[in-house]
Amino acid sequence: MAYYDGTCPLCAREVAFWRDRPGGEAIAWVDVSVADAAPGPGLTREAALGRMHVRLPDGRLVAGARAFAVIWGAMPGFRWLGRLVGHPLVAPLAESAYRGFLAIRRLWRRPSRAASA
Repeated sequence: MAYYDGTCPLCAREVAFWRDRPGGEAIAWVDVSVADAAPGPGLTREAALGRMHVRLPDGRLVAGARAFAVIWGAMPGFRWLGRLVGHPLVAPLAESAYRGFLAIRRLWRRPSRAASA
């Protein structure tokens, strides 16, 4: 399962892109901005709204750039990107870049749909 914030227009567009790619249908995409979204054990809705999370088949959670590495690693044609971002030398740089994106992302967020539900 991949948890994302659908109130972020860029995030929603990106998830729509990945959802439509081969391999994307095998991922359960959960928009945690909707009122009835339940991220499951070990993940609060607030945390899930704050950054991308992926629940692995064994139940563990990964977040941030590592979550993207898992998503890309599941998609033919993008597995190389998943391996690159997951590489021990690249992962810290990818996480720093993702945190930089998160710092400006809040400028693009629309009000939560949970608040209007």
